[in-house]
Amino acid sequence: MSRMPFRLFVVGLLALISSAQVARSEEKVSSVGEKVADIGGLRDLHGNGRSLHEFKNHAAIVVAFIGTDCPISNLYVPGLKELEAKYRAKGVQFLAVYPNAGDDLDQIAVHSYDRDLPCPILKDPSQRLAAAVGISRVPSVAVLDSSFALRYRGRIDDQYSTSSRRPKATRADLAAAIDEVLAGKDVSVPEAASDGCLISTGAKFEKQGVTYTKDVEQILQNRCQSCHRPGQTAPFSLLTYDDAVKHARMLKEVTTQHRMPPWQADARYGHFSNDRRMTSAEVETVAAWVDAGTPKGDVKDAPKPLDFPGSWRHGKPDMIISMPEEFQVPAQGSLDYKRWLIDPGFTEDKWVTVAEGMPGSPSVVHHLVAYILKPGQKQPYSADGTMAILVGWAPGDLGTVCPPDTALRLPKGCRLQLEMHYTPNGTPTKDRSSIGITFAKSPPRFEYFTNSFANEAIMVPPNDPNYRAEAIWRLRGDARILSFVPHMHWRGKNFYYEVIYPDGRKEPLLSVPRWDFNWQNVYQLAEPLKLPKGAKLHAVAHWDNSVNNPFNPDPSKSVNFGLQTWDEMMVGWVAFVWERPETAAEVAKIRQDDPDLLFDRFDRNGDEVITPEEIPDQIKAILKANNIDIPERLTREQFKVMFEEMRKRFTMPRRNPSRKPDDAKQSDKKPDPAPANKKSDGSPSPDKKPDVSP
Repeated sequence: MSRMPFRLFVVGLLALISSAQVARSEEKVSSVGEKVADIGGLRDLHGNGRSLHEFKNHAAIVVAFIGTDCPISNLYVPGLKELEAKYRAKGVQFLAVYPNAGDDLDQIAVHSYDRDLPCPILKDPSQRLAAAVGISRVPSVAVLDSSFALRYRGRIDDQYSTSSRRPKATRADLAAAIDEVLAGKDVSVPEAASDGCLISTGAKFEKQGVTYTKDVEQILQNRCQSCHRPGQTAPFSLLTYDDAVKHARMLKEVTTQHRMPPWQADARYGHFSNDRRMTSAEVETVAAWVDAGTPKGDVKDAPKPLDFPGSWRHGKPDMIISMPEEFQVPAQGSLDYKRWLIDPGFTEDKWVTVAEGMPGSPSVVHHLVAYILKPGQKQPYSADGTMAILVGWAPGDLGTVCPPDTALRLPKGCRLQLEMHYTPNGTPTKDRSSIGITFAKSPPRFEYFTNSFANEAIMVPPNDPNYRAEAIWRLRGDARILSFVPHMHWRGKNFYYEVIYPDGRKEPLLSVPRWDFNWQNVYQLAEPLKLPKGAKLHAVAHWDNSVNNPFNPDPSKSVNFGLQTWDEMMVGWVAFVWERPETAAEVAKIRQDDPDLLFDRFDRNGDEVITPEEIPDQIKAILKANNIDIPERLTREQFKVMFEEMRKRFTMPRRNPSRKPDDAKQSDKKPDPAPANKKSDGSPSPDKKPDVSP
């Protein structure tokens, strides 16, 4: 990882310098043997406030202080991971704490993701925790017993220092301290000085002459006001100077810590047209304005107020499809997704150039998604794990806008599943959201596809803080990739896309090191990415099913793939077009039992070899029941041979003499079609019809 630019380092100091200096000078330093107070003000990667005593009910707690750009700290991270894995089963909780003022949440997320840290990741913004346990350098550790008494502080071992490196450590200070605490003994060496990088407290950065009208207002227009205005999802407005002054301190905090604007992508990979992130210069400007006392400036310098669209962003649509009924959003609580099935009544294929979501009550609509269900399809996922989406909406998103000569197909007889995510705002509110559709005047040259490659075999074990899974999608023709949407649920931790080219080269496309269920962004590529036939999109994701995940519904349960938020998902949505329009028809002819297609679904990491670890447990059970051995390595050609043998075995004609003709007729009956419209709880609603208006 390259060193952090100096400007970013300085920017990160702005938010916290004054409080950090006061806290470090006034915080009581615990002596060895004393109980450490419940230090609050810590922040996890989502910006949630956390406190030390939340991590209770453990035999011991290891607080490891590290930094993103300290070379000594980075050398010790692999060893810390080994110790965490060794002692986790013994009831020891590790915490990775970043105390440096210059390490913002984006940098911390990237650093911890690159090193695959499995434990809770925390920022110590005010450096109160470091001060309380007497730590002034990184890397350093503090070992607390089950009552939060400080039992050891100092170095990890004596292998690395600022001036020397040994082939191996002569004393494993941290491991020895943990062992003695677990054994109920006094720690024989309770303190050992750490020789690492000094924790940075920073210095106040001043930018001369910054005013609201000249410098800050335009930043808020470009980065904040699409959501922070009356009637929208954000909790307060930032349209006026008085609005900005009222929330100035919080504005500085959330921007310097990179909690807002919401954008979780790693800046090292990909260029996206809808990137909401503030530049370092913008963050500096806002912080300097707040530090200077929020001067207003000359009204002549103010930019022209933005003219926000009152309704549809892309003009009046050709068709508006609304929810079949109003939904009452309660004042409080957390709601599961609500879903409605809607039949738009298409008697022929329709071609869509623009689709846009329109929340009925933006203050309570977090996001909406309209899935396309082909005739006979009862849920969004097809048999091959793919999914088609008409449009999604979240604050600031522009909807589905197809490139020139391109349109999205809505098949004859299709239905739409409208999925709504509501967030109560303290007042009971009714919502009836809609979708606006603009049709192409003629069939397009290129068809716009939304697809997903999912790993439906995920099974996250109870209390696993870093479960890993992969998914793969091999392109059957030359294509242009337009956008990505990673999707998981509450236990999701991070998500990564890369392309594996036919020659084996790999290229990162998108990394989301701090996945946030509450902010599921569409990542629109600034320029379409051309990929050749045979290239593979490869996704890697992690989940935190531990008690330390504040969003976890139940860490004691194993979690499988499912549509409910208490289940889990791994879905890599992608929007694309085929370079050759004929490819779509060719791909549609591929049978779901095609061995190449099945091989790709099992070969999760895309290395052209299937190992036993990549085969779902359910499939293993079937193979074992039929006395089929699984080789340690199975190439594509070997898989095809094995698959044909299995096909012959499982499709042998069988006769059942006890079966009567009437039984055969009865079993051949087609099931009754599912009702076109259902209420959000899944019960029939025959008297409610969707509002489908031209």
